[in-house]
Amino acid sequence: MRRLEFGIVSDEISPDFDEAARYGGEWGISIFELRVLRTGRIPAVDQAELREVQALVKDNGLKITALSPGIFKLPLSQMAKLEEELATTLPKTLALAREFGASLVIAFGFQREQNEKPEMFSRAVDFMSRAAERAGKEGIKIIIENEPGFWCDSGANTAKLIQAVNSSYLRANWDPCNGYGTAERPFPEGYDAVKQYIANVHVKDTKEGSLIRCVPVGEGALNWKGQLAALVRDELVHHVTIETHCLPLVENSKQNVETLKNYLADIYLQQETAS
Repeated sequence: MRRLEFGIVSDEISPDFDEAARYGGEWGISIFELRVLRTGRIPAVDQAELREVQALVKDNGLKITALSPGIFKLPLSQMAKLEEELATTLPKTLALAREFGASLVIAFGFQREQNEKPEMFSRAVDFMSRAAERAGKEGIKIIIENEPGFWCDSGANTAKLIQAVNSSYLRANWDPCNGYGTAERPFPEGYDAVKQYIANVHVKDTKEGSLIRCVPVGEGALNWKGQLAALVRDELVHHVTIETHCLPLVENSKQNVETLKNYLADIYLQQETAS
């Protein structure tokens, strides 16, 4: 039985990576995703700060698993801007991912517009195919994070796009909380629909919707005990990444770590007893 480790999006503790790493170390976390640092969002970050982060990673034996530049959040009607992200932001992020030894770059699956024609799906497939091809040349995977109001909102819709692209360099960044409020329950239906493509998992909880009222894990509507048990059983990932999304960040991130440790302790005990 594989035991899951914990990672965290560093700015869910602090945009100051030194501070994030310090707290993470106190909680037993050495795995981080990079999204926002003091001087900006990846990859538009001051070079001096990037050198500081790289030194901290090396000196403290930390691991950077994914970078999140916030790309492809635009509707497909804004193709000129999407093409700019494909031509400029993605290559810069891929180069930075290689420097950090990160194998994943998080992207999104295009915001939906009102009365959008179903034929736009083929445009989404073509665009994401080109993005995956570019990432594949660097040996890095693009992972689509499902998001409310996007073509990739639910597990099923995310899987549909990934399947249509049919590239081993395009996978899913499964966020059950972001799937809350879609036509499917995030667990088990959403998870079952997308699990063959999952390469990364974000952990947060909500009472009213993923972007409305996030709360510490266990205080919201998500069945995290069931989801974690399935991840342990299916052995899809080596770690899950905490994305707290509710203030105060340090206190709630620490609480999330403790809650997840307790959940997993119960899961391991149940599985050992059953076997």
